[in-house]
Amino acid sequence: MIHTSYWRPRVYPYNGDVTPAQIDRLQDITASITLNREKIREIGRDGTVSWRKRIPSTRVTLRQNEYGEIEFWQKLANMPSNDYEITLADFKTAMVDICGYKTDDSGTFEGTVWYPKLRTSGFGINIGDPQAMIERTFDLVGEDEIILQGDNQYFMYKKFTAVGGSNETFTVIPEPTLDPDVSGADGYFLRVLRVSGGTTTELTYTTDYTYNPITYVLTVLSTTAADVIKVYYSSDDYLSGQTVFTNNDTDAGGISADCASIFLYVAADNYVYRLQSVGIDVSFDRSDYYEIGNKEVVSRGIRENTVRVTLGRMVEAYTIEEVLRGQVADYGKLNPREFGSANTLRVKVYGNNTKNTFNIGYKMTNLAPVTLDEGVPLNDYNTRTTTLEGEDLTISSVEATIDA
Repeated sequence: MIHTSYWRPRVYPYNGDVTPAQIDRLQDITASITLNREKIREIGRDGTVSWRKRIPSTRVTLRQNEYGEIEFWQKLANMPSNDYEITLADFKTAMVDICGYKTDDSGTFEGTVWYPKLRTSGFGINIGDPQAMIERTFDLVGEDEIILQGDNQYFMYKKFTAVGGSNETFTVIPEPTLDPDVSGADGYFLRVLRVSGGTTTELTYTTDYTYNPITYVLTVLSTTAADVIKVYYSSDDYLSGQTVFTNNDTDAGGISADCASIFLYVAADNYVYRLQSVGIDVSFDRSDYYEIGNKEVVSRGIRENTVRVTLGRMVEAYTIEEVLRGQVADYGKLNPREFGSANTLRVKVYGNNTKNTFNIGYKMTNLAPVTLDEGVPLNDYNTRTTTLEGEDLTISSVEATIDA
């Protein structure tokens, strides 16, 4: 059996020259595959004639402890490690492969589960209560789940940098294993990508590249200096001297609610007191299109973003309402009809509860209040929930970016 201690997750960004990474502090991952098969019947016949195999739908959901690092956000957005500002627009065409490398209790490697070309359909940041751990959740969508086992058990990735020219060669070691569903040299690679001038292109066998399975040499027919060639394949062995997962004993195991500060801004930042919960939910109305004669998605984008913020608190003062109204403390009349619709919320996460080391922040702008709920329970304290909605969110590990 495969224990979660031996299910090692990694993420492989599709676009750009972005390095793969292990997924740290992952608490839960679930996958649901709908095969979308349709019965075909006919008049005059009892029973099914056949099944129509349509393109499957795959949904992968991850839950991760907030640990103050921006790395996984960068991978999901296909952003390089030196880019510390991510906006929702960066998720439009970004894709990732997520792999789980599986070893059983006896130490035998059993294979890899591979979810290719996943796109982010939404994510959330949640602080459930004042003593909770801060959590991130991610919803990803794709078309496939592929199990690699036996001689194809390892999902492999190699990167080469071209010097430029015709018929440039690259030696791929450890050597690829032939896809058992494909005959011929075109079955040795799961995918070959070229990153040139910031554009990522998937190469076609014979048209763009060839491969010699005897010498393990990949030949790309045309390259430009500094092109990055990204090669994905399966093999019966992993990279020499490397492991798929290394324990991260440097970053925090998780960050708790007392290490966060919440500010609501109209004309100035106002620290929000007595908060009991904070929920940030982002959803993308994706526009991923197919074409006749092709089984793959050919165009990807996002029509609309929705950012929903829910603030739950004990009622001691009406600071939130005063800020939304654009008025000073103890303003005599607070009518929700007069609330502004250009509010900014900043969630700052620090390394500890002294809040002297900024780790990561989330900034939402142009938020409009949409609902106000009040609870007056028997023999308990008055509660209030405020929900705001907008379309913009910025993630950054630079405090000045969140403050801007």
